[in-house]
Parts: sequence; C-alpha cells; structure tokens
Amino acid sequence: GDGCGHMVMYQDSGTLASKNYPGTYPNYTLCEKKIQVPPGKRLILKIGDLDIESQKCESSYLTIQSSSTLHGPYCGNVMPVPREIILDSNEATIHFESGSHVSGRGFLLSYASSDHPDLITCLERANHYTKAEYSRYCPAGCRDIAGDISGNIGEGYRDTSLLCKSAIHAGVIADELGGQISVTQQKGISRYEGIVANGIPSHDGSLSDKRFIFTSNGCNKSLSLEEGFLSKSQVTASSYWEETNEFGQLFQWSPDKAWLQVPGLAWASNHSSNREWLEIDLGEKKRITGIKTTGSGSTTLNFNFYVKTFTMNYKNNNSKWRTYKGILSNEEKVFQGNSNSGDIVRNNFIPPIVARYVRIIPQTWNQRIALKLELMGCRIMQANSSFTHSMWQKPSQSTETSLGKEDRTVTEPIPSEETNLGLKLTAIIVPVLVLFLFLFSGICIYAALRKREAKGLSYGLSSAQKSGCWKQIKQPFTRHQSTEFTISYNNEKETPQKLDLVTSDMADYQQPLM
Repeated sequence: GDGCGHMVMYQDSGTLASKNYPGTYPNYTLCEKKIQVPPGKRLILKIGDLDIESQKCESSYLTIQSSSTLHGPYCGNVMPVPREIILDSNEATIHFESGSHVSGRGFLLSYASSDHPDLITCLERANHYTKAEYSRYCPAGCRDIAGDISGNIGEGYRDTSLLCKSAIHAGVIADELGGQISVTQQKGISRYEGIVANGIPSHDGSLSDKRFIFTSNGCNKSLSLEEGFLSKSQVTASSYWEETNEFGQLFQWSPDKAWLQVPGLAWASNHSSNREWLEIDLGEKKRITGIKTTGSGSTTLNFNFYVKTFTMNYKNNNSKWRTYKGILSNEEKVFQGNSNSGDIVRNNFIPPIVARYVRIIPQTWNQRIALKLELMGCRIMQANSSFTHSMWQKPSQSTETSLGKEDRTVTEPIPSEETNLGLKLTAIIVPVLVLFLFLFSGICIYAALRKREAKGLSYGLSSAQKSGCWKQIKQPFTRHQSTEFTISYNNEKETPQKLDLVTSDMADYQQPLM
C-alpha cells in the first residue's frame, strides 16, 4: 500500500512524513515522492525524526536521491543520520520502504530552498534555544503535526511549545506557505490560557521558567477598542430573532449586540439558512488581519447557539462583494468557527482584507445561527504628501487582499471649497490692480509731458519731478504693510484645509525717477 503520510509541499518549502506518523508505519509499504524548489536554487533537507525498525537497512530504509548523489540508506540507530543535508541540485526523490516489523514511527523531514539556510523542522521547540532573540524559517505543513502548544498570541507561549505550530496558531505565518518567524524569549508566567486559533487548539499551561512571543507588525489590535469606533461603525444583518419567553418578555437578538464588547445577548438570525449574513461598516477602509467569534454565550444557559463554519465577503465603496479565497486555490475559504457557545475562537486573514465593508456568512451552525465577534487589524497609514504630489504615481504592488481598480485609495489631495474661493478672488483682484496701475502711470506721464510743453522745462529736472500728479506723492514713497494669501496644508490628510490671510512687513520701497 501507499506508505506516504502527511505531505504539504509548496514551491519554496514543505514537510513529508510516513503513513500514520507518529504512530507505527504499515508493513510492506512503499512511499516515493519527488520534491523540488525553483531552478537555480539548492535543496536543503532537515530530518526531524527517523525511527525505522531494521538492523542493516535491507528491507526497511529511507534514501534521498539527487541528480548525482544517493544519500542513505538510513534506518533505526544503526547508521548515523545527518540532521541536515544540502544537495547540489534543486530537486530530489524521497524513497521510503518497509518490510515486516513490530514498531517504528517512520520518518518526518522538512525541506526548503537555499534562500532559507535557517530552516527548522516542525518538531523544534522554543526550549531548544538559549538566545533571547532569534529568527528561523518554518516550512509549510506544520499545523497538523502531532505536538502540544500552550498559550496564546497575547500573553505568549510556554517554552515547551512547538515553534512553527505556535506561529501558525498566532497568525504569524500560514500553514500552506510557511515563513520566517522572529522570536523573543521572556520570563515565564504562572498560567497559560489556551484558545482555538486558525484550526489549532492551544492548551492551558502551568508555570514555566520561560515563555516566548512573536515579533509582529502591530496590526493585530482590536478595531472595536479604537476611540469612537462603536459609534462610527454600523452593524446590519439579513434578519434577527425576536424571542418571547415564558413570562411574556420580549428579547431582541439584534445585530447591534454582535460586538464582543457589548454584554448580554448575541446577534441571532430569524431564519436558519446559509443565506443569512451579518454586515459591518467600518466607516472607512481598514486593514483587517483577523476575527474572533463566539456563540450565544454562557449568560444564556437555555440556549446553545453557535456558528461552526463561515465564509467572508468584503467590498469598498461602489464595488461588488468579493469572496475571501484560499491562498493557493481559487475557492472560497471556509473558516472553522466555534465548537460550543461560550469559548472564543480566532481566525487570521493571510493575506489581510483591506476594505470598508465585511460580511460574515454562516455555513454550518448548532441549533440556531448566533454570533458575537471582534475584528482585529489597524488603520491604513497613508504616506504624507504635498499639494505637488504626482497623481500619475503608480501604486505599489501588495499581497494583501484588496479591492479592484475602482477601489484604490485616492492619495491625491482634493482642494477644499475655501481654496477654490480664494483662487477665484485672486484671479479677479490681481488683473484689476495691474490695470489700475497702468492707467495711473499713463495719466501721470501725460500730465508731465503737457507741463513740459507749457513751460519748456527739461524732462529730467527735479521741478518736473515735483509737478503735476507727482506732487501729491511724498518722496520717498514707503509701503509699510502688504497683504498676501497663503495656503496651509495638513500633510496627514493630504488635503488643503484653509486659506489664511496673513500680513508681512515689507522693506521700504523708493519710487524710481521717471
């Protein structure tokens, strides 16, 4: 039969194990698998565990065949097994074969390209390391490997926890892709609280000497804890349930009760179908990195309502609803929800959702659709820009699940109404002043010429300068103040905010001789 077990292979890394691992592999079985990384890169393999019952590696063994070299055979503890194998090519064939045996776990190995020399296997734990800070590369496929973890992303994880499995639980990496993790070790705490996150259960843990936390970009805080968020956001639903108890009291399981921070009842739909939805308007486009959900809660002892699985839709202004899809497939992603009505379950979005509107669409549920939730993420930080920002600048590419062309964030500043008014007034006043100066100068010149003709005086004499209309102007002519318009900008909003009328002292100005 097929001796291959757990296998997750991505273009840059992967994990392979024998059938039933860490249980006993079958008798007389064969597993052969070809693995590869992108051309031009070398293949790195790390054997996390090897337990093959054989004395001389004759009937049960593991070999690794590259283009020019055969590594192995490896079995039991007879032959020394290297923990790391660096091949001279980008591909290899893994061959596992078994005969008759009584026990043996088989094998588990991880691989990655030469871009990741700090590769670790899914079985490494934080207490294997002594450094206070370190970074390692986790391969794809560590989520379903046997091994416990204790703790959560908020308080940290017990140092006996599996590193890569904890990183998937924390939402730092995706199981389908693997990725780089940055770890900081800290002093342990007396108790570790376990929750279910990203399909992985974390168990409660007791006192430990050390714990570890993951370094993240900080975009995983509760959006509903932002100042004024609950008042700015709006929650609507396809329907909601109105319950009348045995005493004739009416209880509304309305959508405004869906927030985790709001005590009491949850939102519950009036109908039970996968056409029901709960919609949240965030008030503005935001980066959403995760969601926490729970059911009807422990306060409603008579009910055991919760959503088992759900999908996510999202959109922005003037766009169509889009379905959140899996990383490596074009199919909608079904998230694992709750298994009871009281516990909180977290799911992360990798890549994150960038949108203003989101919809949670229940797919399966217990008794009745009921939901309380909390969204995690952060505000979108726009780069500072001046009024001369080029509107033709090409937007940078991102791996985030954002929206289409019509939903791109507009970074060009939009002039306010006050700015438009100021520009119009300036366009009118300036030409009028210029015309007035030309007319005034022409009249003075004409008057001076007439006076010259009448008295026969030289044009350049000082008496001519002081005659006519020039007599009315005291020499030297001094302008003490001038008014000018200046436009002030708010760089954070990228939009001109107001027109300030300011005054500035000007240097004394001597009227030139004519």
